[in-house]
Amino acid sequence: MTARGGAPVGRLEELPDIEAAAVLFLRFWRTGATTREPAKADFHASLGQAAGEQAAATTAALVDMIERHGRRPLVHHAPGCRHVGGDEAAFANLVAAAAAGQREDAILFATLIFRTDMAFVAAGLAARFGQFLMRMTARRRAVEIGFSAPRDRVLH
Repeated sequence: MTARGGAPVGRLEELPDIEAAAVLFLRFWRTGATTREPAKADFHASLGQAAGEQAAATTAALVDMIERHGRRPLVHHAPGCRHVGGDEAAFANLVAAAAAGQREDAILFATLIFRTDMAFVAAGLAARFGQFLMRMTARRRAVEIGFSAPRDRVLH
């Protein structure tokens, strides 16, 4: 029997970039040091040292908040699993809505994961986390389509 919140509700590849990234970083952070360290390195490589540190600290704060102020233990799948569980989907929606500035929706999603008295704080942290993820995915997309020219290249 699947634990409450862990039942698959979708597949990772079906999610928009920011939601998939939110699920993956949640998994990496909660699985332990062996996956947390490469996640930190990804933040640094994608965002630079200073912003990477801020992204890692924000992720740590959000995950700590889940563990300390969650309505119940949040269930997540293993980092390599292609399924998305119900709790992960709620988290992904929280992060996406918060990052997009949809505060009321973000607070609603936060109440699915956090105690009600912590929903506002959680939505704020999720917005910051989501904004880091948006920057990372935007940069990766730019590289994939060839918009990252070397610094010494003169275009005009």
